[in-house]
Order: sequence, then C-alpha cells, then structure tokens
Amino acid sequence: MTVLEFELHRSLLPAAASSAQRAARSAAAETRMTCRGVDVHYGAKQAVDGVNLDIRSHEVLAFIGPSGCGKSTLLRCLNRMNDNIEGCRVSGDIRLDGQDIHDAAMDVVPLRSRVGMVFQKPNPFPKSIYDNVALGPRLHGMVKTKAETDAVVEDALIKAGLWEEVKDRLLQPGTGLSGGQQQRLCIARTLAVQPEIILMDEPCSALDPIATAWIEQLIEQLSAEVSIVIVTHSMQQAARVSHRTAFFHLGRLVELGSTSQVFTKPQEALTERYITGLFG
Repeated sequence: MTVLEFELHRSLLPAAASSAQRAARSAAAETRMTCRGVDVHYGAKQAVDGVNLDIRSHEVLAFIGPSGCGKSTLLRCLNRMNDNIEGCRVSGDIRLDGQDIHDAAMDVVPLRSRVGMVFQKPNPFPKSIYDNVALGPRLHGMVKTKAETDAVVEDALIKAGLWEEVKDRLLQPGTGLSGGQQQRLCIARTLAVQPEIILMDEPCSALDPIATAWIEQLIEQLSAEVSIVIVTHSMQQAARVSHRTAFFHLGRLVELGSTSQVFTKPQEALTERYITGLFG
C-alpha cells in the first residue's frame, strides 16, 4: 500500500481523539484489572518487583522502559502466558473484575479469550484467512452455523480494518498476506472471541511505517470497545496512542500517570532521564 492509498483509507476512519480527550476518558473509566504486589522470578532472577497498577475500561495503557526492565514479563502475567515458561514463578495478586486470575476456579482458556494477546511478530495459522478468524469462535462454541461464523468473521475483519482488502480471497492462506495485513489478521483473530482486554507486545516492531500507522489507528478505534495494554520501545508511539503510560526500570514500576504528564512533567528523575534519552 502506498502512502497516498494509506492516507485515503485513513480519511475514512473515525477521527482520533485528542490527548486531552483520551486522558479525560481514561480518568473516568472503571477499573477492569488490578495488579498488587506482583513479583516474577525466573529461577533465582527477579524480573518484576512488587508492581501495583490498574487497567481501566476503554483505555490504552503503554508500558515503556529499557530492554530487560520487565514490561513484557508483566504483560504476559495478565493472561497467565508465563504459565508456559519453565522455572517462571509469579506471586502477588492479579484480578480481572475482582476475580483472582490464579484462583482454581479460573480456567485459563476462557481467561485468554477475555484477555487476548497480539505478539511482536505476526503469527497467522497455516490456514485460510477465513479459518484463522473462525477457529477461536468455533473452539469456544460461540458459533453454531455457517451463517453465524460468516458474520463473526466479517465483523472481526471489519473491526481490524482488513475486510475490504481480503473479502474476495478469504479462502487463501493467511500467510500470503503482507506483514501489516498479517498483524491485522492476528488482531481480527483476537477480536473474534470478543475479548475485554487486548495485550499487545511490540505489535509494530516488525512492520514498516505505513503498516505501523494502520495499527496505531486501529488501537485508537478499538479502545472505544476494549482495554488495550501495549508494550513498546518507541516513546513516540506511546505518546501517540496511549491514555496512560507506565515506565519500568529493573523490574520496578517507577512512574505511572497520564501520558501527557509522564512525557512533559515526569515526577521521577529516572523517568525524565529515560524520556530525554540519557539512558536506555
């Protein structure tokens, strides 16, 4: 897609809210997920140290910080992806709508449909575009007929901004799409199971600037329906897309506040040093 084509597509999208509007909306939102005293160890090494934060409804919360500061590790705690890592121990309290996500009554499969994940590199299944999106709803028993499945697939692809580009080739392999299209397909696959929170771990790091702009536009639109937590190394991206920003260093949450406050009037000297490029 050329720059001109992207600008034409973008002109058809809803206008992005101003930073002040985003901050006001975030401040008024209810809390969906809470973390209290969260520690993560890989063997003897502590990767996350006593983190406390809330994730609010309909907000974009950005995790920033230097490599190895624990932001991706904490992100994976939010839908128990760290359960799959040998030697990883998570302690502390993490709750979704007041329910402990580590409680025996909390099944990890429905948890991961409620708290979906988009990874750093696009990872479509080796299936058709249609089946990539339809697989989740089928597995979770959300659809019973072909018509219901068709409707879910179309709706998810529309929300991911991909429908017009793929509607005539739904039976072609998802792996045949461009990198940016593959990432939007992965977002559509996540949306198809109706998540309440979407976790994004460096979702644009493998994409070109045009595809990155597409994903950022999608993040703004999707935050009207779901909460989004995004890990990014790009402070410019965090400033563009997020309502609040959390800065991490050596596993600790150093500062959390509205994105405008963190970037223009940081409360901690360490945050200011990172924002101004003195380290990182």
